[in-house]
Amino acid sequence: MGKARKVAYFYDPEIGNYHYSNQHPMKPHRIKMTHALILHYGLYNDLECFRPIPAEKKDLLKFHSSDYLSFLQTVTTENQDEFEEEMQSFLGGEDCPVFNNMYQYCQKYAGASIAGAVKLNQSANDIVINWSGGLHHAKKSEASGFCYVNDIVLAILELLKYHNRVLYVDIDIHHGDGVEEAFLTTNRVMTVSFHKYGDNFFPGTGDLDSIGKQEGKYYAMNVPLKDGIDDQSYAALFKPVMSKLIEVYQPQAVVFQSGADSLAGDKLGAFNLSMRGHADCLHFIKSFGLPMLVLGGGGYRISNVSRCWAYETGVILGKDNQMEDELPPHAYTNNYGPDFRLHIPVRTGKENLNSPEHIAKLRNELLQNISRMEAAPSVPFHERAPDLMTEEDLQSNQLEAEESVNRLQAAQWQLPRDLQESVPAGKAERADCTFGVSPGQAERANLSSGTPSERAGVPFSTSAERAHKGETFYGLQDASAYGQAARQDLDFSTSSQAAAGQEEVRVPRALAKDTWAATHDGIQPTLGANQQSQQLSGALVSPRNQESSSLMKDFGPGVKNLG
Repeated sequence: MGKARKVAYFYDPEIGNYHYSNQHPMKPHRIKMTHALILHYGLYNDLECFRPIPAEKKDLLKFHSSDYLSFLQTVTTENQDEFEEEMQSFLGGEDCPVFNNMYQYCQKYAGASIAGAVKLNQSANDIVINWSGGLHHAKKSEASGFCYVNDIVLAILELLKYHNRVLYVDIDIHHGDGVEEAFLTTNRVMTVSFHKYGDNFFPGTGDLDSIGKQEGKYYAMNVPLKDGIDDQSYAALFKPVMSKLIEVYQPQAVVFQSGADSLAGDKLGAFNLSMRGHADCLHFIKSFGLPMLVLGGGGYRISNVSRCWAYETGVILGKDNQMEDELPPHAYTNNYGPDFRLHIPVRTGKENLNSPEHIAKLRNELLQNISRMEAAPSVPFHERAPDLMTEEDLQSNQLEAEESVNRLQAAQWQLPRDLQESVPAGKAERADCTFGVSPGQAERANLSSGTPSERAGVPFSTSAERAHKGETFYGLQDASAYGQAARQDLDFSTSSQAAAGQEEVRVPRALAKDTWAATHDGIQPTLGANQQSQQLSGALVSPRNQESSSLMKDFGPGVKNLG
């Protein structure tokens, strides 16, 4: 038996308190639910737990533009009407709404991913987990697909300071477009995305012919899949392709995006993957023994997301066989019915449209592309840029396991009403859903746009005026067929009379066939005069954001702009 790998785990106790909007499918509270399972399964005993240091603007500028970050810092729910032009340019629709403390949320999940890369660079840990990260759609100067800051790109840039070649693997059901675009012209980062493609599925990119450009040709790999793919079909592609790719490319570090919307039954998904099938991909990549950063991503049936990521934490630790199928009793137990088990059967009824012949053809084409790659591309010597964080900084933020347990028990956290996916019929009366305060407190310590000293404990949603039952969400389409609009969501209201409302799910902005290019291409936000010399310290330019950029001197040669 090989030596146990040293695993770090980043978690911020406040991450689950951020809230996009009442009917938005992205629920950061899923991270808190995942954490609760990790604690109650006892997995924390084998983890080094850290509270992330929020990323500073100078850290985020390694990829994102100054104007875009300044907008994220400045805009609030109260003043967003004053930023009409910027809202359209930088956010562009209800997929990415303005919400309270939005920028601080980005700082936390990005800070965790950057810190994870630093720990790998310093060989302090073999594997690092940040379930709050993995927001792969964000562009240099544009939020997209629920993602505002691309923590993955930032983490990879940090890894490139110490590692000549980094492999990025993405098993989210949506194409990892933001990461691919950032590294489209370099051979130092190999991006691989397994995703649904076709039927106008968001983001509409990632076909088999998208293989990278210039020096990055053949160093972007896309695996376009059809509805209903199951564990067996997925493994028949994933294992031989990834095995050959790692053999040829010889990465020195891996970033794994474990988006859980590829699980069967996801609200925005269309696959038939079981939790074991999903986790088997992570286990397979882990088996190569490379330094590894594991991130979250999509996932919109949050009881399944938390099951999945807790189980995959066990897989990383080699403790998955010790995790009882019956979920341990804890504050969120009622939200895992009717099964109340870790593993639940696949019940989608979706036909697997990926025939064995289709899988074999796709596998052969992917293997052929791998054969065209230069094996283990070399990198000339370069001076290493300083780390964004130090190991001493991270050690000062280490969380003791007992502290996490005490926090959970003291808070007696429960889900807000719009997150209760499995409350039995007739049990509408529940205790007020608090966030880190004792049950029964009507006033929540709500996250506002001000500084911590200015926060006044405003209720998150206690009035009828904030029920927003008529709110329409123009987000990603549900997994059901185009045009099937009705989907029930529960209000975020604390009123015991809050009723389930009908939500209309419309075609996202990015999917309108006639407007896709117009809304995503040619956006050219300008940097302020005092920032022009920085130019993101050489960060790569997205083809959708045609700004000029210098060579990536901070991260070594071989990573060039697209200009």
